[in-house]
Amino acid sequence: MSEMNQKTLSARLNEQEKKLLDIIRALGYGEILIKVKDGKPIRAEEIRKSVPL
Repeated sequence: MSEMNQKTLSARLNEQEKKLLDIIRALGYGEILIKVKDGKPIRAEEIRKSVPL
């Protein structure tokens, strides 16, 4: 993705969406349950981690 597209996308994300992306990137492996209200993520719960063997 070009730098300009990244800046445009980043400008359109609200703080909750940015935090959600950070959580997903940091997770590596596992599952997340995402609660959404009015089209915005309000809570992310890590359900289970799995480790590839």
